[in-house]
Amino acid sequence: MNGISNEALILACSAIGAGLAMIAGIGPGIGQGVAAGHGASAVGRNPGAKSDITSTMLLGQAVAETTGLYSLVIALILLFANPLLGKL
Repeated sequence: MNGISNEALILACSAIGAGLAMIAGIGPGIGQGVAAGHGASAVGRNPGAKSDITSTMLLGQAVAETTGLYSLVIALILLFANPLLGKL
């Protein structure tokens, strides 16, 4: 590895890792879309249960979103508060 410093290698690998962590945001997006679609379908079938369906759907979407938020936190840590640089 002529010309590549240890710091540059760690920063490059951290950027790749942050990008891979953000791929985890695809899952919550798909899950929330499916939940919203099923919620709208359920309200269409039973309009009287709209408040119960909506509250259950929103709770499920909040739980699904935690995966995306955790991946965002990991990506931000790798990019801006990189703990690996202190190990050099």
